[in-house]
Amino acid sequence: MSTTAELLKQASELFPDEVVTSAHVRHFDLPLGAGRFALITLDNGHDHTKPTTFGPASLANLNTAIDQVEKEAADGEIIGVGITGKPFIFAVGADLKGVEILKEHEHALAIGKGGHEVFKRLSKLAVPTFAYYNGAAMGGGVEVGLHCTYRTVSAAVPAFSLPEVFLGLVPGWGGCTILPNLIGPEKAVSVIIENSLNQNKQLKGKQVYELGIADAIFEGADFLEQSLIWTAAVLKGELEIERPVIDRGEAWDQAVAKGRFIADSKVHGAAPAAYRALDIIAAAKNGDLQQGYDAEDKALADLIMGGELRSGIYAFNLVQKRGKRPAGAPDKNLARPVTKVGVVGAGLMASQLALLFLRRLEVPVVLTDIDQERVDKGVGYVHAEIDKLLGKGRINQDKANRLKALVSGVLDKAEGFADADFIIEAVFEEIGVKQQVFAEVEAVAPAHAILATNTSSLSVSEMASKLKNPERVVGFHFFNPVAVLPLLEIVRGEKTDDASLATAFAVAKKLKKTAVLTKDAPAFVVNRILTRFMGEIQNVIDEGTPVEVAEKAVEPLGLPMSPLVLLELVGPAIGLHVSETLNRAFPDRFTVSPNLAAVVKAGKRGFYVYDSGKPELDPEVAALLKQGDTVLTEEQVRDRVLDAVAQEIGIMLDEGVVAEAQDIDLCLITGAGWPFHLGGITPYLDREGVSERVNGKRFLAQGVASVPA
Repeated sequence: MSTTAELLKQASELFPDEVVTSAHVRHFDLPLGAGRFALITLDNGHDHTKPTTFGPASLANLNTAIDQVEKEAADGEIIGVGITGKPFIFAVGADLKGVEILKEHEHALAIGKGGHEVFKRLSKLAVPTFAYYNGAAMGGGVEVGLHCTYRTVSAAVPAFSLPEVFLGLVPGWGGCTILPNLIGPEKAVSVIIENSLNQNKQLKGKQVYELGIADAIFEGADFLEQSLIWTAAVLKGELEIERPVIDRGEAWDQAVAKGRFIADSKVHGAAPAAYRALDIIAAAKNGDLQQGYDAEDKALADLIMGGELRSGIYAFNLVQKRGKRPAGAPDKNLARPVTKVGVVGAGLMASQLALLFLRRLEVPVVLTDIDQERVDKGVGYVHAEIDKLLGKGRINQDKANRLKALVSGVLDKAEGFADADFIIEAVFEEIGVKQQVFAEVEAVAPAHAILATNTSSLSVSEMASKLKNPERVVGFHFFNPVAVLPLLEIVRGEKTDDASLATAFAVAKKLKKTAVLTKDAPAFVVNRILTRFMGEIQNVIDEGTPVEVAEKAVEPLGLPMSPLVLLELVGPAIGLHVSETLNRAFPDRFTVSPNLAAVVKAGKRGFYVYDSGKPELDPEVAALLKQGDTVLTEEQVRDRVLDAVAQEIGIMLDEGVVAEAQDIDLCLITGAGWPFHLGGITPYLDREGVSERVNGKRFLAQGVASVPA
């Protein structure tokens, strides 16, 4: 049997590029005359912008530090051991770059065992151990503290989580086993399952304390000092730490059942990680920690060698890295300053845009529309939203007053836009209307002003074709709700110049949006793929497959909502309009559903009614549907839909709509809420063999979003 040190040495040879974390040990006398204390500080030698992680060499360093304090504790030289992090960071868990390169199940098993063997030693020392969560703590960073006897947390901690399920893993270094035994299964399920599947929701220091993960909370300014005074009081017996009695009866089973319900509603059984974590939590009911650790090791190894984790890491890297450095964006030094923004239109979309520009850029924003009533309504919406932010304590009164003073509305475009640097239109989706708006704006705007369109499917080049300066027109397509979805499709028209494009990307960055450059092709990226996807669902319904079969067929994709619920959210009329636009462009692949047209004509807002709280086919819609007699099974529907999507993505990449398949995935994750655990869509199509069946090749090389060959 290999020792922990040998296991870690073998693992570190596989991962030569690790950013290694040191574990410094220092000694001092505790306050109150409590005695000599050893403090281990985790530090990778970089500032807080490069958080501390645990790769094999980092674990080996911690193991060596524990060797030292273990001997000192056994010899009676110290009365306690603490562990903390560098400024602002405690530790953010396993180094995922090391996980990506693993090819063998036994190496993956070694990662789990290595972490357990090191962390476990903290709970077995001859003296009490203390974790001081001084800053961000995630995954293995949280877990190393769970192995200690006591924990304190800083009130200033901004992010604390066990995000593994979000990525396609389980908390595998004690999280699934210790946490339910510490704070009870219901709270543990909330932290491990619910928060992870809720867009990787983070806890703040106060919540960590309230959940009972930490035994004490102190202000950030003198956190370590206060923690050490508290430690001294605990070690002297002056402070008794009480922990709740855990109900190991029916409440435990109910908590796990609730977790399964949450997982089903979020991933529909399509992703194994949540279910593996719940199995371990369920088994932890007997309090046998070692049995739990063994189960964590196995789950970790199985998931590391599965497609979901690789897709999760791929998606994470897309959002964190590619999303921040958009492919094909021009040199940022070409960008021009934006000191005033104009918005054409004052409807809901325009008002949402005005609010976003106002909050992020903090420059004057002026709205225009065709009558004073609409203008007033748009400005009123922005004011009301600012009041809501004030009410929630997100901004103070001074900031609220300043923001309100920056937004205005006028009827006269010449008055509103004469000194604007960036003007965006959000008017009716009709090419003639948009061309007219741009002609009016160009006549009054300064020569350098960017003219941006929020069109979802029309040609940016055609919109600019009648202008004197078409080079300053750029597509700037947001997704609804604007405040929530991060994606911004930036569209380069045929004549758009680099300075205009660079300015658009600079503005996108200030708006904190994930910008992706796309060619001026019909419906750009997200709407084109979703329309093909929805079109195929509509086709099988029109041909005769029951609505519920067509809807259920794509459940294994784990999408945030079913296709027809999505259609309701978008609005059937908009869905119909986009399908008509794409049908004109590509009549051989995009159809216009007569049933959808009938639903729109009847003024229905969707296919469902919710009288029972659950979606049920609206009887009035059912009466409108004219169906053929071809009835497909769920599997046949799924194959048809996925084949259509794979074909469309292949064509889009051949046309150069975006630089690479990675951009398609980034768009679907950030603009359509496509599941993180699938890595978007292309890894899933590769994994299911659809890409090769349809296009004769994979979208991504083996090892990208999959286990290396």
